[in-house]
Amino acid sequence: MLPIARQDIHVPTRQGRLFARRWDPAGKDANPAGNGSAAADLAPIVLFHDSLGCVALWRDFPEHLAAATGRSVIAYDRLGFGQSDPNPALLATGFVEAEAREGFHDLRQALAIGRYIGLGHSVGGGMAICAAAAYPEDCVALITESAQAFAEDRTLDGIRAAERNFAEPGQLDRLKKYHGDKAAWVLRAWVDTWLSPAFADWNLNAPLRQVRCPVLALHGELDEYGSAAHPDRIADLTGGKQALLENCGHVPHREQERIVLDLAGQWLKAVAAP
Repeated sequence: MLPIARQDIHVPTRQGRLFARRWDPAGKDANPAGNGSAAADLAPIVLFHDSLGCVALWRDFPEHLAAATGRSVIAYDRLGFGQSDPNPALLATGFVEAEAREGFHDLRQALAIGRYIGLGHSVGGGMAICAAAAYPEDCVALITESAQAFAEDRTLDGIRAAERNFAEPGQLDRLKKYHGDKAAWVLRAWVDTWLSPAFADWNLNAPLRQVRCPVLALHGELDEYGSAAHPDRIADLTGGKQALLENCGHVPHREQERIVLDLAGQWLKAVAAP
């Protein structure tokens, strides 16, 4: 495995500080793509986390992704999550679309991110889609993983089941480990927003039609938060590719990490210019 340098960064915004971490392949030859470009010359991969996620919950995947692709990998905690500052507001119905112009915009400015590759998990996949639509000149490739493209009954049923589970004694402590005192806000931001009647007609049809870069939609066939209708729609509206992973649930990068790394790495070699 390539040696990887890790750096923690705090990004100031008008709403509060965001926490970010980047993984950089070390050495001028750290590029498995074999095209002669050093890692610093390649578009970095930016990770967008899920509804209960944060940088820490990506675990070792970012480091392994950096080693597999020879590209820098950057992950950040959205406002209210992980090590970022608390979010004083409730999430509005358009929070998925808004992230492209808010937290991600501030991250790009602070880290001087120009051309990039977006990779988003679950609702982070939706945010990565919206970012690709908002910055078509800079997003050179997009990978979604277990992304929701609309408010599906399976998604809402999964959220209701999770809400019941978190109501059991001690279950909220699982979130406190990663979000501290913000844990209750994180849970309510997920449950109350998605289950709101105003969210029933939400979908990403418009931004999907605005994506101009190559797209790969990964999805587990056993995903409890969304059927194969989601990667179908993502691929149909973007002209992209999809891969349905057998015997895999909602978190492919944890459940089938090697498969995800191989699929992403080989696909990026084929479609993404340096």
